[in-house]
Amino acid sequence: MSVIKKTILTKKMVEERNCENFVGATQIPLGTAGPLKIVFEKKRKEYTLPLATTEGALVASVNRGCKATHSSGIKTFVQNIGATRGPIFRVNGISQARKLVSFVENNLPALNKIIKKREEHITLLKVKSQILGKNIWLRFYFDTSEAMGMNMVTIASDEISTFLQKKFKVKCLSLSGNFCSDKKPSWSNFIFGRGKKVWAEVRIKKDIVKKVLKTTSQDIVNVVKQKSHLGSIITGSMGFNAHYANIIAALFLSTGQDLAHVVEGAMGITDAEVEKNGDLFFSIYLPDVMVGTVGGGTHLPTQKEALEMLDLGKKKGDTLIFAQIVGAAVLAGELSLTAALASKDLARAHQKLGRGKPKP
Repeated sequence: MSVIKKTILTKKMVEERNCENFVGATQIPLGTAGPLKIVFEKKRKEYTLPLATTEGALVASVNRGCKATHSSGIKTFVQNIGATRGPIFRVNGISQARKLVSFVENNLPALNKIIKKREEHITLLKVKSQILGKNIWLRFYFDTSEAMGMNMVTIASDEISTFLQKKFKVKCLSLSGNFCSDKKPSWSNFIFGRGKKVWAEVRIKKDIVKKVLKTTSQDIVNVVKQKSHLGSIITGSMGFNAHYANIIAALFLSTGQDLAHVVEGAMGITDAEVEKNGDLFFSIYLPDVMVGTVGGGTHLPTQKEALEMLDLGKKKGDTLIFAQIVGAAVLAGELSLTAALASKDLARAHQKLGRGKPKP
């Protein structure tokens, strides 16, 4: 495995693209976990995960999850839902709102012609709407190819909004009316999805659960049901999981993703069952993964190297692969933490790895 170069960021690398009033760079430790074995629809492949974090025990935990799942591999599946932008318009009532919605829903080819004059690598997929009084929200879904694409989506939505204002004599109050819902956890994103939807699952032999995870299949299932499900319900959490945000943040930071989208990636559901033979079935579901392999911070030297470590950033379809890597990594980290809770090892591990000294 190649070692990440210690590149020093310069103003030229970031100006006019990533950071204004540039004065320097903040160093974050970068570790690796793996090999992470993924079973795609037509192939199996192993990855070394680049994880940027200041939290001791996180890399070790993900690494243990990779070890526990390696013999069988993690099966993944992804759906491209599309990046969204949701402007809000003022209309004179229901009749005008319905005409506006009907036009947008039935004229996607015409709207795509309008936006492709500015953004050729983007396609409008569909539109959802919500009417309330004299207000109407339109949620545009875009395929942004290999980019995460929020800049593209914003520019394309502005083109459509300008056109609709002229055609229907309505006013766009805000290009983002929070109907997106961008960089905020929301039930609309949870239910309908945003960016990429990702599923990942694994079956682990009971002897591996005992040897590697130091617990039993049933104890892991109990923690998932009582903690990640019931515990989340009684607190009103929008994430029925143990710590998706940890793995999402570490991967996003290392690969140049927009860190604000961690709040969306943190949503999701963990599930687990004991198979008839005592083996463990463990799965995760991520409804809202906003990632890209080009654009944004992916061109920065260290982040580009991290993507290259994952064999990403050069081929069409890489973003779909990346989303599945994220899902598999989340499963590995989620499994390991859940097992640590089940085996009562969580505090000891953090005492040792998070404080730099063993428990007295």
